Amino acid sequence: MFIYFTRVKYIMAKEIRVAIAGIGNCASSLVQGVEYYKDVQASDEPVPGLMHNVFGGYKISDIEFVAAFDVDKRKVGKPLNKAIFEKPNNTKVFQKEVTKWGNVIVKKGPVLDGVARHMAEYPEDQSFRVDGKQRPCDVTKELKDSGAEILMNYMPVGSQEATEYYAKAALDAGCAFINCMPAFIVSDPEWEKRFREKGLPCAGCDIKAQVGATIIHRVLAKLFSDRGVKLTGTYQLNVGGNTDFLNMIERSRLKSKKVSKTEAVQSQLPVPMKADKIHIGPSDYVPWLKDQKICFLRIEGEKFGRVPVNIEVRLSVEDSPNSAGCTIDCIRAIKLALDRKISGALTSISAYTMKHPIIQYPDNVARQMVEEYIKGERER
Repeated sequence: MFIYFTRVKYIMAKEIRVAIAGIGNCASSLVQGVEYYKDVQASDEPVPGLMHNVFGGYKISDIEFVAAFDVDKRKVGKPLNKAIFEKPNNTKVFQKEVTKWGNVIVKKGPVLDGVARHMAEYPEDQSFRVDGKQRPCDVTKELKDSGAEILMNYMPVGSQEATEYYAKAALDAGCAFINCMPAFIVSDPEWEKRFREKGLPCAGCDIKAQVGATIIHRVLAKLFSDRGVKLTGTYQLNVGGNTDFLNMIERSRLKSKKVSKTEAVQSQLPVPMKADKIHIGPSDYVPWLKDQKICFLRIEGEKFGRVPVNIEVRLSVEDSPNSAGCTIDCIRAIKLALDRKISGALTSISAYTMKHPIIQYPDNVARQMVEEYIKGERER
């Protein structure tokens, strides 16, 4: 439900103070991007991947990273602007030198279930390496001391315990929370209630890419359905060479990821497909692909006269930059919620930028909801 506040003026603080849990490829693309586009103004050519150069009064350069957490010994203890380029990160470097955030030192967080057991079997440049002797920091204290307003969760797929730890730390520190991973927090009614009762906004779960496998699958499935085609079968297979794909070799870590991606597609259909007719999930890890992700997608259906129709798509993208712009918009939407004293899950920006929001909407509807939210309509 939306409530209009046409006469209310919100007091906006210029800085958006952000902490990041998990300094992997996605964090690297985000930090690079904030530096890369630091001089962008509202009148400049639109930045690819952003809804607006200036979102609700906030520029890209208003984002300030104030705290960072990881478990890899090559990143812990290093400045954030150096840690984002350390192994096993292997995404494209489009901003070779990040001049800011040299004073933000990456602190060690708790490992919990954040590192899959099989990682140790792979070469160091492909997998995590944890220093078991160094004790983790007190994340809640670090968040408070840094003055962080927003904590972003970039834990690996399958890290439910670690994600819950960071969500609780955000609650205890009085931080808003953005859950970019498919460990369901914001879309879980009990967790969402905890943020709402604390007066804190949150967005999630599982970030959608600018043009990725899920968004293309959703759009094509809805197109088939809107044109009266009966879907009889579909699959989406993905391969890649980053640590996310290496992590997902352990199939037990994939439950929430498969739920997130499958529901994202099913939500666009008037009648969900039978479980044995839809398969969505990672397929394999190919090291030399690095951060390149390749998606193989097929949709089969029946049109007039029960005549068969099918479509096949091969998508190739650099995985991590593909979500960075969406994340920047999400950060700025959460900051607006803090300004406006809105708490709980933000339904509009979650539906637009996340695979598993608390409420699913078609992407064009979700985008319009975000536009209305920017103008001052309040979510409850």
